[in-house]
Amino acid sequence: MIQRMKITSKGQVTIPLPIRDEFELKPGTDVEFVVESGNVVLRPQRKQTNPVSEWLGEATGVARGKTTTAKIMNLTRRED
Repeated sequence: MIQRMKITSKGQVTIPLPIRDEFELKPGTDVEFVVESGNVVLRPQRKQTNPVSEWLGEATGVARGKTTTAKIMNLTRRED
């Protein structure tokens, strides 16, 4: 599928709806521009997997009361 769009004076372009739907590009999605073999490729930004950040994210949920005591104990013991 080829769809042509113009870049605005601010350097913006609209991603066509069929492409946004197919790749689940929602408002607020972080994207990255990559140069590959002389082409510019737009793709959703890859999520960085960092075990510490994941654990802190879960621990933040614990602090907000979004989990049970059993889950807290599993987090501290590194059990799932």
